[in-house]
Amino acid sequence: MRLLKKVLAVGLASAMVFSMAGCGSANKESTTQSETAAEAKKDGESGAETTAKAVKDAVGGDLADKKIGISIYKFDDNFMTLYRTELQRYLTEELGFKKENVVIQDGKGDQAEQSNQIQNFITQKYDVLILNLVQASSAPEITDMCKEAGIPVVYINREPDAEEEQRWKDEKINATYVGCDARQSGTFQGEEILETSNKGDINGDGVISYIMIQGDPENVDAQYRTEFSVKALTDSGAKVKELLKQRGDWDQAKAQQITQDALTQYGDQIEVVFCNNDAMALGALQAIEAAGRTVNKDIYLVGVDALTEAVQNVLDDKQTGTVFNDHFSQAKTASDMAVKYLNGEAVDNVNMVDYVKITKENAQDTLDKLK
Repeated sequence: MRLLKKVLAVGLASAMVFSMAGCGSANKESTTQSETAAEAKKDGESGAETTAKAVKDAVGGDLADKKIGISIYKFDDNFMTLYRTELQRYLTEELGFKKENVVIQDGKGDQAEQSNQIQNFITQKYDVLILNLVQASSAPEITDMCKEAGIPVVYINREPDAEEEQRWKDEKINATYVGCDARQSGTFQGEEILETSNKGDINGDGVISYIMIQGDPENVDAQYRTEFSVKALTDSGAKVKELLKQRGDWDQAKAQQITQDALTQYGDQIEVVFCNNDAMALGALQAIEAAGRTVNKDIYLVGVDALTEAVQNVLDDKQTGTVFNDHFSQAKTASDMAVKYLNGEAVDNVNMVDYVKITKENAQDTLDKLK
């Protein structure tokens, strides 16, 4: 179960090209990684071959036979589709795990269903788990299950509360969280509104009137994006007026209906539509266009995730901005933390990756990376 301690520095190598903003803990290792890859490339090897070969040499074998169980809260979430696809690619193509040993299951938005999946992973003696929880509040119970079985766990995307994360550290439990600080994403949304020509005050009355479409209010990302997007406005000295705050559960169709109803009720009073993710921003856009409103002329619209369609909309003046929830760096960091556990190394209880603000100025560069 324990591998030699060289594996991490090698295993981090080749996915750096995909990352716009990495986790700070990986920066010190990047020089060694680049040099390792460069030396092997002189011998005519590809980056992926270089990493897999170097990992194999470092551990006296390879990671192919190690089993990773991954459960995603639900497969039909746009962002988590990108995330799990990159997880599988990086684990198999870059780190050398056998495809059949990287098992990814759909939690179907049902915590009981997901808990059964996790129990099955434990029964089948998987070596490490990567979990995107349906309910972050279930982390203590699931962590204890994994601890009892001696299986490390990497939580992703949906962050357990700070008390639980501190428990991992205090009790030396092999559990960690990899994600982005949602406060940063909310702040970036607010800044995108302040960077418009009229700083979000389209009608010039000295007040930014907005509606807020939330994800799941119990989710910490939804809470922070909601709070800090508005806080960025008020911290700048702007006056704000909340016309509506309603949960859209990260869902495009729900957000379309919420926006449609809000536009019917409040009409031209609405100057800004904040959405906790881009799927909901896409739904909001449908309602905005159906109502005869024009983004960046008589209404502003911002989201989070930098879905390909949303980034294209930023280029086409159909969305004011988005925030890149860097699934490349997150998938890479989560995988690297799993390898550290397999290596028997200590892992910090929290590993954060930066968001990236996406506006018209850098949208094309982002789109090129996403494609």
